[in-house]
Amino acid sequence: MFGIQLDIWDYLTFLTFFLTGVSVVAFWVWLAGLPGRIALARKHPDAEAVNLMGWAGLLPTVYPWVQAFVWAFKPTEIVDIRRFPREEQRGIDEDIARLRGATPPAPPPATPPATPPGGKS
Repeated sequence: MFGIQLDIWDYLTFLTFFLTGVSVVAFWVWLAGLPGRIALARKHPDAEAVNLMGWAGLLPTVYPWVQAFVWAFKPTEIVDIRRFPREEQRGIDEDIARLRGATPPAPPPATPPATPPGGKS
């Protein structure tokens, strides 16, 4: 090949370059998905958006990725007047189960209404 003899050191150099490239790509994939994994672990209600912003944030610049990273740690106290807190928590659990590819948790059993003293309702 162009009059150059390749020996074992040349092949080890090629292997080192290849393994370095694979390591860089694996680290980039791990880093890009980090905000999304943090948001899922913290049961963030916007976990899917944080995940997408984390992946897209490392493409053009690092700034959107940093925003996604901070957003993943944002306190998630939700006050939604359309639903009660237990219904909201159940909705978040269903969304996270869907994102993880698992079956959503079963809703808690309904409690029968309490009867007033005297036995008449």
